[in-house]
Amino acid sequence: MSNVNVAVIFYSMGGTNYQLSKWAAEGAKEAGAEVKIFKVEELAPESVIEGNDAWKATVEATKDVPVVTSEDVEWADALIFSVPTRFGNMPSQMKQFLDTQGGLWASGKTVNKVVSAMTSAQNPHGGQEATLLSLYTSMMHWGAIIATPGYTDPVLFGAGGNPYGTSVTVGQDGKMIEDVEGAVKHQAKRTVTVAEWVKKGNQ
Repeated sequence: MSNVNVAVIFYSMGGTNYQLSKWAAEGAKEAGAEVKIFKVEELAPESVIEGNDAWKATVEATKDVPVVTSEDVEWADALIFSVPTRFGNMPSQMKQFLDTQGGLWASGKTVNKVVSAMTSAQNPHGGQEATLLSLYTSMMHWGAIIATPGYTDPVLFGAGGNPYGTSVTVGQDGKMIEDVEGAVKHQAKRTVTVAEWVKKGNQ
């Protein structure tokens, strides 16, 4: 039933948000959407990445994932973002991407995009909600329609019950502590559903 285009856009240093993005893409596809996964451009110096094994492994694992462009945002009816938290904010790599979309915004091409976001941190109170809010603030300026998961399905409680968007705690071993796959897929399906309503309403 869906003819919704979904862009899943992530930044990932240790692989967590890449995995969240893959689950979101699966959920959106299950809901019938056309889905593409993108990463934002890396801004960190190569020498720094080389000195961190997990970061280096993530760069290698995502080397074939295309870097997102303005054309990809324009193509999408819905955008699902996945970012780690940086002091309660989105990472500079994602902020840089959003900050360079002024041309799209000025021409009205960000209006009524349906958006949702996910995040991760090393502890449950490490700024997860604040990170999602920082991203959603930009989306309000875009004229986008924010589709949070709220408490629309019991699966969200098993993932920690974050109504702003799925968030996960990552332990010192680099593994996710909560089981969030179901919550991510539910959030992606909800985003597709809202995007369907908007798209039909605009036709």
